[in-house]
Amino acid sequence: MKIPTNKILEGLPPSGIRKFFEIVAENPDVISLSVGEPDFDTPWAVREAAIAALESGATHYSANRGSSELRAAIAKYFTKRFGVSYSPDKEILVGNGVSEIFDIVVRSVLNPGDEVVLFAPSYVMYAPLVELAGGKPVFVEKISEIKRKISPKTVALVFGYPSNPTGSTFTKAELRQIARVIEQHNLLAISDEIYAELTYDGSHTAFASLPKMKERTATLSGFSKAFAMTGLRLGYLLAPEKLTAAANKIHQYSALCANSISQIAAVEALESCSAEVEKMRTEYKMRRDFCLRELNKMRITVKKPAGAFYVFPNVARRTGLSGDEFALKLLKEERVAVVPGSAFGDKFSDYVRISYATNLGELETAFERIAKFIRNLK
Repeated sequence: MKIPTNKILEGLPPSGIRKFFEIVAENPDVISLSVGEPDFDTPWAVREAAIAALESGATHYSANRGSSELRAAIAKYFTKRFGVSYSPDKEILVGNGVSEIFDIVVRSVLNPGDEVVLFAPSYVMYAPLVELAGGKPVFVEKISEIKRKISPKTVALVFGYPSNPTGSTFTKAELRQIARVIEQHNLLAISDEIYAELTYDGSHTAFASLPKMKERTATLSGFSKAFAMTGLRLGYLLAPEKLTAAANKIHQYSALCANSISQIAAVEALESCSAEVEKMRTEYKMRRDFCLRELNKMRITVKKPAGAFYVFPNVARRTGLSGDEFALKLLKEERVAVVPGSAFGDKFSDYVRISYATNLGELETAFERIAKFIRNLK
């Protein structure tokens, strides 16, 4: 029998990040600087809450939108941290990570042929999920380019800050520029702020906190990065009631609800783990500075990241190798894994993404190997 497949899906390449992750998983002697997963253990208070939940038998379905306790905790946290108030009952939806939340948001708002403007380079899930929802991704690299790329078919603007893969973020003035475009063209802002707590220079401004933007913004966030809870798969949506209701319809049919034990653990994370988050943020900043020093010694060009835990250097200028060639040869010859920039867009084939979400000792060894690799290039 010929198995039928979705025509859009057939045209999508597999994730370039997961490709290298699978190689590393099969080769334990490789130092991986490829996957954006915190190397820190989930805070003990969070794990303890999960253990207690399991022991008490809290293993049943939660409400589709997420437990009332977690939605209330998210609302309280976001108001205190970023100055934006949301109704736990009407404007918050808990899902299985930001990837699922993004998927159900774009499926909720897009009709076939609708266009979505995205910043490039962008996280690998954005464009494929837009396409699977029947939409067309349109890329820009600068805020000044947005207006030129807007058409009568444009319905949304997607951006994530601090960024994966570059670690760059937007200033408040830049966010205001984006907000003016959103308002002038009556667009939906889909703002992925999963790395908000990992901002090193200055403070994070939530896009929905800007004047007139709350009613035009779908804010996506979660627990994987700042709270080192990747395996607990928990994200959330903050958005106007009409959008959260629409997204919840898809969530009901495709996932039903998020993991009940993870939700109990997440309440603990929001209520008691701010000190743990700050320790991790401080460590990441130290690692960032280390990576920048080492790359500078190698005469590799890189823009200083303002947040997240990635650097995105141009390796072609220094080595003459494309990002794909650099990553494959580095993996083969020195057993260090990085992600080719092409995974984040065709125009970034001269780059690689290096994650510093690994301990300083391994980072030091990895950069010694990278320096050796570059010295030995002929």
